[in-house]
Amino acid sequence: MTVAAAPHVRLEASDLTLGYTDTAVVRDLDLQVPHGRITVIVGANACGKSTLLRGLARLLRPRSGSVLLDGEAIHRLPTKQVARTLGLLPQNPVAPEGVTVADLVGRGRHPHHGPFGRWTSADDEAVAEALTLTDTLGLADRVVDELSGGQRQRVWIAMALAQGTDLLLLDEPTTYLDVAHQVEMLDLLAELNARRGTTIVMVLHDLNLSARYADHLVALHTGRIVAEGAPREVVTEEVVRSVFGLDNRVIDDPVSHTPLVVPVGRHQPRPRQPCPDEFSHPAQPSPLSSPSPHVHPSRETR
Repeated sequence: MTVAAAPHVRLEASDLTLGYTDTAVVRDLDLQVPHGRITVIVGANACGKSTLLRGLARLLRPRSGSVLLDGEAIHRLPTKQVARTLGLLPQNPVAPEGVTVADLVGRGRHPHHGPFGRWTSADDEAVAEALTLTDTLGLADRVVDELSGGQRQRVWIAMALAQGTDLLLLDEPTTYLDVAHQVEMLDLLAELNARRGTTIVMVLHDLNLSARYADHLVALHTGRIVAEGAPREVVTEEVVRSVFGLDNRVIDDPVSHTPLVVPVGRHQPRPRQPCPDEFSHPAQPSPLSSPSPHVHPSRETR
């Protein structure tokens, strides 16, 4: 029998504890990010999702344990070396006032420039490819502040792609987007993963969308991993109840055939009761439903 090889790992956390001031938010956590896959981190508010992502991106120094990039402690690596390998899209990034789309995306090339910051044809090609992949080429001359929320999110992703990294970390990339733009954004990331092999790690709030788009799902509760693996292994009624404190039923998504969580709340819709007038006054036919005296013959009877 042939055993499938485990996915290669380039980014991992070992016995990791992270926090702010005197409070530990992530505790004694071990995580291996499958390379070339989409990993989604889920959990209730304030459980440590964003803190974990900041630690993986080297924005937060571990209190104990380590984050390893290609087998080396990420905090010991030169900043530009990390920036050429790993890109981060934080929550609610703010663009400089008046900057155009092309200029903002071009800033993703900074890690590849030497001390004199010389722009090359390779930079032009990287920016053009990033704009094309994110369907923002037509917005290149627009000012970022004038764009819609969905367009701005695509532009920020284009900047991260122009950075030319193999790993991309995103903190709630669907925040403030309506459901149509959420699906559009996640479709874009899935296509980037499929076409370029980019390893994607993101924090999402929507558990059903997480189950649909993730290859690897990580469920956090009070700073610790309580379940991880394929969505069908993680999204169970027991895990959802434990992580979110929510009574639920898990069914099969009829579209994606991934787990679909149906919340069970205290409120249940009441059956509609007919009004008293409906018994005393029988419904009258609408004038619009009355046959017209001038009926044109159908095409079949002509």
